[in-house]
Amino acid sequence: MANSGICWQWGCPLDFAPSHTPSFQPVDGQESGPELAARARQAGAFVAIAHPQWSGLTLDDARTIEAAHAVEIYNHGCARGCDRGDGMAIADLLLTEGRRLSLIATDDAHFTEPDHFGGWVEVKAEANTPELLLEALKRGDFYATQGPRFEDIVVEDEAVEVASSAVCTVIVQASGTAASAMHGHSMTRTRLPLARFARRDWIRVTLIDAAGRRAWSNPIWRE
Repeated sequence: MANSGICWQWGCPLDFAPSHTPSFQPVDGQESGPELAARARQAGAFVAIAHPQWSGLTLDDARTIEAAHAVEIYNHGCARGCDRGDGMAIADLLLTEGRRLSLIATDDAHFTEPDHFGGWVEVKAEANTPELLLEALKRGDFYATQGPRFEDIVVEDEAVEVASSAVCTVIVQASGTAASAMHGHSMTRTRLPLARFARRDWIRVTLIDAAGRRAWSNPIWRE
């Protein structure tokens, strides 16, 4: 894994040349974040836009990272260290513009504070090998979580059915303000209508458990 400050790269080959970034201050001739992301993707890496809120990324900044496969929707280290852990606004705006992106969560743990075991991805791969995990990430065969589990998501013409670990809230959201939520106790199978999303290109699902921990599905595109 490599980190350029605004993008994560998983799966870079061992001989991948590092960017000339000796500090957080710019230097002459330095490779830009978008250039590094493009070079990493060309080398076979899975690339994500890292901690947009912590980095102070604008939408225009995020647009320049055209090589990204994903946006970091949650960074636990940034959440615990400065309460700037989410990337939801940037992710949703890019999705609304038609960017086919997935959503990741990470710890980004530096272990200088309680910043570990707070965010990760659950990957559906044929085996626990680097090659197959990388392929699954690129396909979007995973979800991001702080703990809750997705078991299944079935999208029908008029409703979406979500099977999960026990949660108290299930939300379906799309571009703009389109959203529908179901609240309860220890819900493990939830069905929500899609009438509000008839003209939306994509939807995604959020789970919230009794402890306030969340899980986020990848966007589901509705061709």
